[in-house]
Amino acid sequence: MDKFALPQNGKPGPGPVSELVFACTDENSRIYKGLARGTTGLAALGRFKHSIPAQLSRSFSSPQVFAACLPSSSTVPGVALFNSQGPYYFSPGKVNISKSLIYSQLISGPVGSDTVLHYYYKSPEYYLGLTSLKVNKRVVPLNQTLLTIDEIGKGGTKLSTSTPYTMLQTSIYNALVDAFVKESAALNLTTNIPVEPFSMEPFSICFNVEKIRITRLGPFVPTIDLVLGNNNNNKVVWRIYGSNSMARVQNLGFDGWCLAFLDGGLNPSTSIVIGGHQLEDNLLEFDLERGRLGFSSSLLAYDTNCASFDFKSTKN
Repeated sequence: MDKFALPQNGKPGPGPVSELVFACTDENSRIYKGLARGTTGLAALGRFKHSIPAQLSRSFSSPQVFAACLPSSSTVPGVALFNSQGPYYFSPGKVNISKSLIYSQLISGPVGSDTVLHYYYKSPEYYLGLTSLKVNKRVVPLNQTLLTIDEIGKGGTKLSTSTPYTMLQTSIYNALVDAFVKESAALNLTTNIPVEPFSMEPFSICFNVEKIRITRLGPFVPTIDLVLGNNNNNKVVWRIYGSNSMARVQNLGFDGWCLAFLDGGLNPSTSIVIGGHQLEDNLLEFDLERGRLGFSSSLLAYDTNCASFDFKSTKN
Protein backbone atom coordinates (compact mmCIF):
# COMPACT_ATOMS: atom_id res chain seq x y z
CA MET A 1 0.00 0.00 0.00
CA ASP A 2 1.43 3.39 -0.99
CA LYS A 3 1.66 6.13 1.60
CA PHE A 4 1.93 9.89 1.24
CA ALA A 5 3.62 11.88 4.01
CA LEU A 6 4.38 15.58 4.27
CA PRO A 7 7.50 17.12 5.82
CA GLN A 8 7.31 20.36 7.78
CA ASN A 9 10.21 22.81 7.42
CA GLY A 10 12.37 20.02 6.03
CA LYS A 11 11.60 17.65 8.91
CA PRO A 12 9.22 14.68 9.12
CA GLY A 13 5.61 15.80 9.23
CA PRO A 14 2.56 14.55 11.12
CA GLY A 15 2.55 11.18 9.35
CA PRO A 16 0.94 9.68 6.26
CA VAL A 17 -2.19 11.29 4.87
CA SER A 18 -5.04 8.81 4.99
CA GLU A 19 -7.22 7.90 2.04
CA LEU A 20 -5.18 9.80 -0.55
CA VAL A 21 -6.18 8.74 -4.06
CA PHE A 22 -3.41 7.25 -6.23
CA ALA A 23 -3.59 5.90 -9.76
CA CYS A 24 -1.30 3.32 -11.38
CA THR A 25 -0.35 2.87 -15.02
CA ASP A 26 2.44 1.31 -17.05
CA GLU A 27 5.38 2.98 -18.75
CA ASN A 28 3.76 2.65 -22.19
CA SER A 29 0.71 4.68 -21.22
CA ARG A 30 -0.15 7.65 -23.43
CA ILE A 31 0.01 9.93 -20.38
CA TYR A 32 3.81 9.77 -20.64
CA LYS A 33 3.80 10.93 -24.26
CA GLY A 34 5.86 14.10 -24.65
CA LEU A 35 7.20 14.08 -21.09
CA ALA A 36 10.87 14.42 -20.25
CA ARG A 37 12.99 11.29 -20.56
CA GLY A 38 13.18 9.39 -17.27
CA THR A 39 9.77 10.48 -16.02
CA THR A 40 8.40 7.81 -13.69
CA GLY A 41 5.18 9.38 -12.50
CA LEU A 42 2.91 12.38 -12.49
CA ALA A 43 1.60 14.54 -9.65
CA ALA A 44 -1.91 15.83 -10.30
CA LEU A 45 -1.95 19.53 -9.44
CA GLY A 46 -4.91 20.68 -11.55
CA ARG A 47 -8.24 22.10 -10.50
CA PHE A 48 -10.29 19.00 -9.73
CA LYS A 49 -11.30 17.17 -6.56
CA HIS A 50 -8.71 14.41 -6.75
CA SER A 51 -5.67 16.64 -7.31
CA ILE A 52 -3.05 16.64 -4.56
CA PRO A 53 -3.80 20.24 -3.47
CA ALA A 54 -7.54 19.51 -3.25
CA GLN A 55 -7.07 16.27 -1.32
CA LEU A 56 -4.60 17.82 1.14
CA SER A 57 -6.85 20.82 1.62
CA ARG A 58 -9.67 18.49 2.62
CA SER A 59 -7.41 16.39 4.86
CA PHE A 60 -6.13 19.38 6.82
CA SER A 61 -9.14 21.72 6.43
CA SER A 62 -6.77 24.30 4.97
CA PRO A 63 -6.97 26.77 2.07
CA GLN A 64 -6.23 25.52 -1.44
CA VAL A 65 -2.98 27.40 -1.92
CA PHE A 66 0.18 25.74 -3.16
CA ALA A 67 3.50 26.86 -4.59
CA ALA A 68 5.83 25.14 -7.05
CA CYS A 69 9.35 25.89 -8.21
CA LEU A 70 10.89 23.79 -11.01
CA PRO A 71 14.69 23.44 -11.05
CA SER A 72 16.71 24.11 -14.18
CA SER A 73 18.72 20.91 -13.80
CA SER A 74 17.75 17.28 -13.23
CA THR A 75 20.60 16.95 -10.75
CA VAL A 76 19.18 19.38 -8.19
CA PRO A 77 15.82 19.43 -6.40
CA GLY A 78 12.93 21.79 -6.90
CA VAL A 79 10.20 22.37 -4.35
CA ALA A 80 6.43 22.12 -4.01
CA LEU A 81 4.65 23.53 -0.97
CA PHE A 82 1.06 22.62 -0.18
CA ASN A 83 -1.41 24.48 2.04
CA SER A 84 1.14 27.27 2.20
CA GLN A 85 0.73 31.01 1.71
CA GLY A 86 4.37 31.76 2.41
CA PRO A 87 6.61 33.41 3.23
CA TYR A 88 8.97 31.71 0.78
CA TYR A 89 12.62 32.09 1.78
CA PHE A 90 15.55 31.28 -0.48
CA SER A 91 19.28 31.10 0.19
CA PRO A 92 21.69 32.72 0.23
CA GLY A 93 20.70 35.66 2.37
CA LYS A 94 17.24 34.39 3.37
CA VAL A 95 15.57 36.24 0.49
CA ASN A 96 11.79 36.44 0.99
CA ILE A 97 10.42 36.01 -2.53
CA SER A 98 6.85 36.37 -1.20
CA LYS A 99 7.37 40.13 -1.25
CA SER A 100 8.28 40.06 -4.94
CA LEU A 101 5.38 37.99 -6.28
CA ILE A 102 3.19 39.61 -8.94
CA TYR A 103 -0.40 38.40 -9.17
CA SER A 104 -2.63 37.79 -12.15
CA GLN A 105 -6.12 36.34 -12.28
CA LEU A 106 -6.58 32.69 -13.19
CA ILE A 107 -9.27 32.13 -15.78
CA SER A 108 -11.83 29.41 -15.22
CA GLY A 109 -11.03 26.62 -17.66
CA PRO A 110 -13.24 26.26 -20.72
CA VAL A 111 -15.70 23.43 -21.07
CA GLY A 112 -14.55 20.56 -23.24
CA SER A 113 -11.12 21.73 -24.34
CA ASP A 114 -9.02 19.45 -22.12
CA THR A 115 -11.68 17.17 -20.66
CA VAL A 116 -11.48 14.26 -23.06
CA LEU A 117 -13.53 11.81 -21.02
CA HIS A 118 -16.24 14.21 -19.89
CA TYR A 119 -16.51 17.02 -22.40
CA TYR A 120 -19.13 18.86 -20.35
CA TYR A 121 -16.73 19.38 -17.39
CA LYS A 122 -14.62 22.48 -17.11
CA SER A 123 -10.93 22.05 -17.83
CA PRO A 124 -8.68 21.37 -14.80
CA GLU A 125 -5.87 23.31 -16.49
CA TYR A 126 -4.63 26.76 -15.37
CA TYR A 127 -5.52 29.44 -17.91
CA LEU A 128 -4.17 33.00 -17.86
CA GLY A 129 -5.52 36.20 -19.34
CA LEU A 130 -2.62 36.98 -21.65
CA THR A 131 -3.32 40.19 -23.58
CA SER A 132 -0.11 40.69 -25.56
CA LEU A 133 3.52 39.68 -26.10
CA LYS A 134 6.50 42.03 -26.14
CA VAL A 135 10.09 41.58 -27.27
CA ASN A 136 12.53 44.07 -25.77
CA LYS A 137 9.42 45.92 -24.48
CA ARG A 138 8.05 46.34 -28.03
CA VAL A 139 4.59 44.93 -28.71
CA VAL A 140 4.46 41.94 -31.07
CA PRO A 141 1.56 42.29 -33.56
CA LEU A 142 -0.88 39.41 -33.03
CA ASN A 143 -4.35 38.29 -33.98
CA GLN A 144 -6.06 39.19 -30.71
CA THR A 145 -8.90 36.73 -31.22
CA LEU A 146 -6.42 33.89 -30.71
CA LEU A 147 -5.76 35.10 -27.16
CA THR A 148 -9.39 34.69 -26.12
CA ILE A 149 -11.22 31.42 -25.43
CA ASP A 150 -14.18 30.79 -27.71
CA GLU A 151 -17.49 29.09 -26.92
CA ILE A 152 -16.12 25.59 -27.56
CA GLY A 153 -13.01 26.08 -25.44
CA LYS A 154 -10.42 26.85 -28.13
CA GLY A 155 -7.77 29.54 -27.88
CA GLY A 156 -6.32 31.32 -24.88
CA THR A 157 -3.18 30.69 -22.83
CA LYS A 158 -2.46 28.02 -20.24
CA LEU A 159 0.40 26.62 -18.14
CA SER A 160 1.71 23.10 -18.66
CA THR A 161 4.65 21.61 -16.78
CA SER A 162 4.29 18.46 -18.91
CA THR A 163 4.99 20.43 -22.11
CA PRO A 164 8.79 20.81 -22.42
CA TYR A 165 8.81 24.14 -24.31
CA THR A 166 6.22 26.85 -24.89
CA MET A 167 4.02 26.06 -27.89
CA LEU A 168 2.55 28.91 -29.95
CA GLN A 169 -0.10 28.89 -32.66
CA THR A 170 1.71 29.28 -35.99
CA SER A 171 0.92 32.95 -36.66
CA ILE A 172 1.86 33.89 -33.07
CA TYR A 173 5.06 31.86 -33.33
CA ASN A 174 6.05 33.50 -36.62
CA ALA A 175 5.38 36.98 -35.23
CA LEU A 176 7.45 36.25 -32.11
CA VAL A 177 10.36 34.86 -34.13
CA ASP A 178 10.32 37.85 -36.50
CA ALA A 179 10.38 40.28 -33.59
CA PHE A 180 13.09 38.33 -31.78
CA VAL A 181 15.35 38.21 -34.84
CA LYS A 182 14.87 41.96 -35.40
CA GLU A 183 15.64 42.86 -31.80
CA SER A 184 18.61 40.48 -31.76
CA ALA A 185 20.07 42.26 -34.78
CA ALA A 186 19.81 45.51 -32.82
CA LEU A 187 22.11 43.83 -30.26
CA ASN A 188 24.52 42.83 -33.06
CA LEU A 189 23.45 39.20 -32.81
CA THR A 190 23.13 37.36 -36.11
CA THR A 191 21.28 34.08 -36.30
CA ASN A 192 22.49 30.73 -37.53
CA ILE A 193 19.51 28.93 -39.07
CA PRO A 194 19.83 25.29 -38.00
CA VAL A 195 19.88 22.55 -40.58
CA GLU A 196 18.26 19.26 -39.57
CA PRO A 197 19.15 16.80 -38.22
CA PHE A 198 21.72 18.46 -35.94
CA SER A 199 19.13 19.47 -33.36
CA MET A 200 17.09 17.10 -31.23
CA GLU A 201 14.39 19.76 -30.98
CA PRO A 202 12.74 21.64 -33.87
CA PHE A 203 14.21 25.02 -32.95
CA SER A 204 14.27 27.40 -35.89
CA ILE A 205 16.41 30.27 -34.57
CA CYS A 206 19.86 29.67 -33.12
CA PHE A 207 23.05 31.61 -32.38
CA ASN A 208 26.58 30.25 -32.30
CA VAL A 209 27.71 29.99 -28.70
CA GLU A 210 30.65 32.36 -29.12
CA LYS A 211 28.28 35.15 -30.18
CA ILE A 212 26.30 35.12 -26.94
CA ARG A 213 27.41 36.81 -23.75
CA ILE A 214 26.36 34.99 -20.57
CA THR A 215 24.99 36.97 -17.60
CA ARG A 216 23.51 35.93 -14.26
CA LEU A 217 20.13 35.84 -16.08
CA GLY A 218 21.44 33.50 -18.74
CA PRO A 219 22.29 34.31 -22.38
CA PHE A 220 22.13 38.03 -23.12
CA VAL A 221 19.32 38.18 -25.66
CA PRO A 222 16.15 40.27 -26.05
CA THR A 223 13.65 39.85 -23.22
CA ILE A 224 10.20 38.42 -23.91
CA ASP A 225 7.27 39.76 -21.90
CA LEU A 226 3.98 38.01 -21.25
CA VAL A 227 1.52 40.84 -20.60
CA LEU A 228 -1.32 39.67 -18.36
CA GLY A 229 -4.43 41.17 -16.84
CA ASN A 230 -4.70 41.13 -13.04
CA ASN A 231 -7.65 41.27 -10.66
CA ASN A 232 -8.07 45.03 -11.14
CA ASN A 233 -7.98 44.82 -14.94
CA ASN A 234 -4.55 46.42 -14.93
CA LYS A 235 -1.62 44.92 -16.79
CA VAL A 236 1.20 42.98 -15.19
CA VAL A 237 4.32 41.65 -16.90
CA TRP A 238 5.91 38.23 -16.62
CA ARG A 239 9.40 38.87 -18.01
CA ILE A 240 11.31 35.99 -19.61
CA TYR A 241 15.09 36.36 -19.67
CA GLY A 242 17.66 34.33 -21.61
CA SER A 243 17.82 31.57 -19.00
CA ASN A 244 14.20 30.69 -19.84
CA SER A 245 13.94 31.81 -23.47
CA MET A 246 17.01 29.99 -24.80
CA ALA A 247 18.15 26.35 -24.83
CA ARG A 248 21.72 25.11 -25.33
CA VAL A 249 22.12 22.75 -28.29
CA GLN A 250 25.29 20.75 -28.88
CA ASN A 251 25.10 18.20 -31.66
CA LEU A 252 27.07 17.09 -34.71
CA GLY A 253 29.65 19.85 -34.37
CA PHE A 254 27.15 22.63 -33.68
CA ASP A 255 27.28 24.47 -30.36
CA GLY A 256 24.80 27.24 -29.83
CA TRP A 257 21.83 28.79 -28.09
CA CYS A 258 18.39 28.38 -29.66
CA LEU A 259 15.11 30.20 -29.08
CA ALA A 260 13.19 27.65 -27.00
CA PHE A 261 9.69 28.32 -28.32
CA LEU A 262 8.00 25.93 -30.73
CA ASP A 263 5.43 26.13 -33.51
CA GLY A 264 2.24 24.55 -32.16
CA GLY A 265 0.46 24.39 -35.53
CA LEU A 266 -2.25 26.32 -37.29
CA ASN A 267 -5.19 25.06 -35.29
CA PRO A 268 -4.20 23.97 -31.77
CA SER A 269 -6.81 23.63 -29.04
CA THR A 270 -4.92 26.25 -26.99
CA SER A 271 -3.17 29.15 -28.74
CA ILE A 272 -0.30 29.45 -26.24
CA VAL A 273 0.86 26.69 -23.89
CA ILE A 274 3.57 27.97 -21.53
CA GLY A 275 5.93 25.02 -21.10
CA GLY A 276 8.27 23.72 -18.45
CA HIS A 277 11.49 25.33 -19.73
CA GLN A 278 9.93 28.78 -19.40
CA LEU A 279 8.84 27.94 -15.82
CA GLU A 280 12.23 26.80 -14.52
CA ASP A 281 13.60 28.79 -11.58
CA ASN A 282 10.35 30.75 -11.36
CA LEU A 283 8.35 30.54 -8.13
CA LEU A 284 4.63 30.08 -8.86
CA GLU A 285 1.94 30.39 -6.20
CA PHE A 286 -1.48 29.00 -7.12
CA ASP A 287 -4.02 30.68 -4.86
CA LEU A 288 -7.22 28.83 -5.70
CA GLU A 289 -9.12 30.54 -2.88
CA ARG A 290 -8.69 33.92 -4.60
CA GLY A 291 -8.45 32.54 -8.14
CA ARG A 292 -5.05 34.02 -8.86
CA LEU A 293 -1.49 33.11 -9.81
CA GLY A 294 1.52 34.69 -8.15
CA PHE A 295 4.79 34.60 -10.09
CA SER A 296 8.30 35.79 -9.39
CA SER A 297 9.82 35.85 -12.88
CA SER A 298 13.35 34.41 -12.80
CA LEU A 299 14.78 33.82 -9.33
CA LEU A 300 18.20 34.34 -10.90
CA ALA A 301 17.45 38.07 -10.68
CA TYR A 302 17.61 37.63 -6.88
CA ASP A 303 20.84 35.59 -7.05
CA THR A 304 19.01 32.43 -6.09
CA ASN A 305 17.15 29.53 -7.72
CA CYS A 306 14.57 26.84 -7.03
CA ALA A 307 17.16 24.44 -5.60
CA SER A 308 17.99 27.00 -2.90
CA PHE A 309 14.67 27.02 -1.07
CA ASP A 310 15.39 27.51 2.64
CA PHE A 311 13.46 24.85 4.54
CA LYS A 312 15.03 25.96 7.84
CA SER A 313 13.33 29.36 7.82
CA THR A 314 10.01 29.69 9.60
CA LYS A 315 7.26 32.28 9.51
CA ASN A 316 7.97 35.53 11.28
